Amino acid sequence: QVQLVESGGGSVQPGGSLRLSCEASGFTDKENYYIIAWFRQAPGKAREGVSCISRVDGTRYYRDSVKGRFTISKDTSGNTVYLQMNSLKPEDTANYTCVTRGVLCSPNKGAVIISSPNYWGQGTQVTVSS
Repeated sequence: QVQLVESGGGSVQPGGSLRLSCEASGFTDKENYYIIAWFRQAPGKAREGVSCISRVDGTRYYRDSVKGRFTISKDTSGNTVYLQMNSLKPEDTANYTCVTRGVLCSPNKGAVIISSPNYWGQGTQVTVSS
């Protein structure tokens, strides 16, 4: 079974940086999904797409509010995806989770869920506060 494990969250001051990692395992010939995406959810708010990347060719998309500040990348195997977050703002505070299967990249929303089931990681908390 496909598993995703996030790491790298923490607490930073506004303007600071964090790098999140999403390590995927369990891909097989029958379960080999091309897209890995990052979503986030703040308390009391709906989950929203942040960014996504193609494991095959590295094509990437971002939510409008993070463009120019966040960078998504992958390792050569495509099994580990990173989210470099710079110039963090208090509104970036959320639980960040990576997902694959049933997800589509979106040029304005970063990523959207289009079907289920999905494979989600356990999430990592990002807190931006002075």
